[in-house]
Amino acid sequence: MKVVAVGGGTGLSTLLKGLKNIDSFEITAVVSVTDEGGSSGKLRKELNVPPPGDVRNNIVALAKDEDLLAKLMCYRFSEGSLKGHSLGNLIIAALTKIEGSFSEAIRILERVLAIKGRVLPVSEDHARLVAKFEDGEEVIGETNIVRRGGKIVEVRLDRPIDALPEVLEAIERADIIVFGPGSLYTSIITNVLVNGVKDAIKRSKAKKIYVCNLMTQPGETAGYRVSDHVKELERYLEQNVDFVLVNTRKPSEEVLERYRKEGSDFVEIDAENIQNTILAEPFLVEIVDPSDGQRKIRHDSVKLADVIERISRW
Repeated sequence: MKVVAVGGGTGLSTLLKGLKNIDSFEITAVVSVTDEGGSSGKLRKELNVPPPGDVRNNIVALAKDEDLLAKLMCYRFSEGSLKGHSLGNLIIAALTKIEGSFSEAIRILERVLAIKGRVLPVSEDHARLVAKFEDGEEVIGETNIVRRGGKIVEVRLDRPIDALPEVLEAIERADIIVFGPGSLYTSIITNVLVNGVKDAIKRSKAKKIYVCNLMTQPGETAGYRVSDHVKELERYLEQNVDFVLVNTRKPSEEVLERYRKEGSDFVEIDAENIQNTILAEPFLVEIVDPSDGQRKIRHDSVKLADVIERISRW
């Protein structure tokens, strides 16, 4: 089964950790290239390379053994001139400069880590995400968009960029295409805006699955129910998805209250407004983030993979 996972950020890497354990799956991750935050944003601006952070996370997620080398890729400097940078981001940036190609740098790293599957940036070209808000204001750049907040009515790229041919080929040959989990506009829809991607998805005969977020995101999807997420994705795809995976388990009150203070809330399931096939499962797990010791909400990667495998057999 050829499985293409489209997204970026923490959500996609969580999904891949589960998918790589399904022996019958041949995995391709298609990763967004409009990230402007943190280490990725600095390297993008200073070295004129595509943002490496999401690519790095997903390569490590697909590593057969998340051993010392994989942990080194995620090591983040906490002091000095390299403060905030992860070693993996620096390695990818250096390889890009040496090889003259972002995708070639990724291929080398994939071989070193012996990953199951492959990770493809949706494009090697540079573009920034532009969001138009309900009051008519347009904001450029992912970080600025999230910081600005408010209801987004439209997103686009600031310039046309073309998808990698390998991305379009993988999408057209796929048996399953999974969108998310991840930031609706800045991790998922941003990929659909790249020239060729939407048309390739339309041509594909794959089963199309959307994994809905567990929580709303401040500055991006505040107040969104499941149906709002689905409608927005389908608006940009210009077609329906076949299955929607939604979570039924609520987080603990302590964790939920902390998220609410940050402007995030549990995504409400409004099944009556959704025409797609819904698979509702207790996907939510709470983990302790080693970086700050706080409990964070994540999808259960094994449970997600099990449900997707079940869909593949239908």
